[in-house]
This record gives sequence, structure tokens and C-alpha cells, in this order.
Amino acid sequence: MIANSIDAKIALEEAREEYAANNPKSRERHVEACTVLPGGNTRTVLFYPPFPLTMVRGKDSRLWDADDHEYIDLLGEYTAGLYGHSNPAIRAAIEKALDGGIDRGSQNGLEAKLAAVLCARFPSLDFVRFTNSGTEANLMAISAARAITRRTKVLVFDGAYHGGVFSFAGGGNRINAPFEFVVASYNDLDPTMDLLQRNTKDLAAVIIEPMMGAGGCIPADKSFLQALRDATREHGIFLIFDEVMTSRLSPSGLQGRHGILPDITTLGKYIGGGMTCGAFGGRAEIMQYFDARQANAFPHAGTFNNNVLTMSAGLAGMSIYTPEAAEQLNARGDRLRRRLNDLVKKEGVKMQFTGTGSMLNVHMCTGPIRNPAEAAKADKDLADLFFFDLVAQGFWLARRGMIVLSLPNTDAECDQFAGAVEEFVATRRPLLAA
Repeated sequence: MIANSIDAKIALEEAREEYAANNPKSRERHVEACTVLPGGNTRTVLFYPPFPLTMVRGKDSRLWDADDHEYIDLLGEYTAGLYGHSNPAIRAAIEKALDGGIDRGSQNGLEAKLAAVLCARFPSLDFVRFTNSGTEANLMAISAARAITRRTKVLVFDGAYHGGVFSFAGGGNRINAPFEFVVASYNDLDPTMDLLQRNTKDLAAVIIEPMMGAGGCIPADKSFLQALRDATREHGIFLIFDEVMTSRLSPSGLQGRHGILPDITTLGKYIGGGMTCGAFGGRAEIMQYFDARQANAFPHAGTFNNNVLTMSAGLAGMSIYTPEAAEQLNARGDRLRRRLNDLVKKEGVKMQFTGTGSMLNVHMCTGPIRNPAEAAKADKDLADLFFFDLVAQGFWLARRGMIVLSLPNTDAECDQFAGAVEEFVATRRPLLAA
């Protein structure tokens, strides 16, 4: 690791310089990409200066970049890579699907089987329909709520992320879908209830992640979720749980853990076994609007909604991620988060780890974090420095500090990561003084 610096900005610049020197082939790949992709990128979250790493292969819980550096993968494709990079059962399922023909343009039988697994797993689902991403699932859920209720507004939360056209960090994304959004503060009960009450006649839906993922792995208070459930039910507003990420945090998602059922649930990420996937579903009386046997049913198109690769891989994956496997993985994550928080508390540094189960996020600050506004008080330079220092030690995580355990991650790898965090604290202590 590079020598320490008393100034965070100087230390960060030094870390970036060392990173650039150690990754010349990734730099070359980035320069080449910039000739055909704006900024050399087609997925914004993966970009960071001076240039992003190019990963060229993966196996189990490991990744290798273009310069042949090896990493322990603690990002898990932002929760989608639950099964690691080379699960033999998923590979066999994909190969079998390929043998049967890739694009059939028809029902294939697998979509009903995967739907049955999801309806059995998540208590709010009577019926489900598939999409190609969590973004698309949320778009369909919100659009259905607006069409059924014949209301126009949607209550969302500051700092929330529900997909590429539903991003509400920093005042909202300029290319968000053109719906009328009412923005509340996450976990802030009284102002949220007041805002909801003032808009009851116009609100079609409230959409919320039971734990914010991209917003910093910030869990919602159960009492907050219950108050939303009670108020939306009273006023005929649809409650949508975005469990695209959080559905993996217990055998039946956070809705099952809390015993609070939404009207519509959206899913994605890992349910496709590592393939492109999304889904939305809910009560029978809602989902019947998509029943094509009925006159005036809502149309729901999508060439690849039921593609055989996703359906086959998803079925294999859900058979691997049993309730027992979910309990074990999330218990491992809880142990790691407690261990890391005990470490930074003992060392007296401005650093903490939020999250639930197998999803964690580091924040360079002290004090409670109950919403993104409180998380925004953290030191961003130190967060970047943490990313570059941990990459230099051979750990792959999100630049924003998100850490996700996947099934191939072992207790030994968690021990290694805890040791790397301890080394970061020891090396950067002058910068981390609380």
C-alpha cells in the first residue's frame, strides 16, 4: 500500500496514480472503448476516474483483470451475481437450453415453472410476469398502478434508485420517466405521512425498497413500512415493494422477514441465475389486468421476457438458493458487518458499515444513518480512497462502497477482507480521526 498522507485529497491522488501505473492494459482498453462508446462506457455505475478496470474472466468467487491481477469478488454484480462466476448447475442449465434452440418465439414451458417457484417463495405473489430488468419491472408496476387507479402521482423517496429511469439521488435524474413524482424522506415517518395525506386523491402508488440498495444499504424501519402499508390500504393507493435487490436477504425477501405484504412486488437481479431478468407480480385481482384472455387486458410485450436462457438459468439458480442457503449466506453477512463495525468502533475512526444480511455499505462518518441525506454527510474522498486501497489489496467492490457477499464467498475470504479493512484503518488513521 502507498505511503500515508495527512491530506485526504493528496492521498487519493496518490492512490489513483498508483492504480493507473499498475493497470496499463485496462487503460488501453478504456482508450479504445472511448472511440465507439461515449466516455468508453455503456453502464454509468461502472465508470470512475482515471479509468475503470476491465475484468476479463471470473471463476467461483474470483475475478481477473486485463493486467492479470486477481481479486476476491465482493460485489457480486451488484447482487445479481449471487451464484458466482462458474456454478456448474447453472452452466449445465444454460447449455441444455442452448441445445434446444435459443430464440423460439413461443411459450417454452420454463416460464411457468420459474413463476411457480417465485410465487411459492414470496408471499405477496399470486401471479407474476417476467421482464428483462428491474428497471422494466418497476416501469410496468408503476404504469399498472396508474392505469388501474386512474391516478397520476407516485410517491418515491429521496436518494432512492428503482432503475435507470427512476433515480432520485441528488434531486433526481434528468432522464427519469416523465411521471409526476412526490418525493418523501426515507424513514422520516411524520413528514412522509403528512405528504401522503395531502396527496391521497392523486396518488396511484408508493414505491419503496425495504432496504435501500444503491442509496447506501439503509434498512427501512419496520414501523415505517407498516405505517405505509396501513395508509396506502386505507386510501386505495398501491404499495410497491422494490425487492429487486432485497428479495435475497431472507428466504422470502424482506416482505417475508417483516411480515408486511405489498400490493405489487418487483424482482430482478439473481432470480435469472445470472442472466438478464426482471419480474413483477402481486395479488390476483391486480395481475388479472394482464390476462390476455380478457377483453381490454393490459398489453405487456417483450421479445425476451421468457427467453430460454434466463428461464433455464433462473430455475437452476432458485433450486440452489434454497431457504437454508439464504439463511446461511445472510447470517455470514451479518457476522461480517458486526465484526467490521466492532473494529472501527474500537479504533475510534469515522467509518461504519450499514446493511442487512449479505448486503453491506461502508460510510466514512459516525452517527446514525437512516436515510441518504444522513449518508451524504460522509467524506467522499475517504470513500474513494477506501475503494482504491482495497482494490490494491485484491478486493473487488463498488466504488460507492457497496459490498455484496455471494454464495461462493467463504468465511476465510471474509476474514481476509476484515484484515484488509484493519490494514486500511491502520494505514490511513490520521485521515480517519473521528
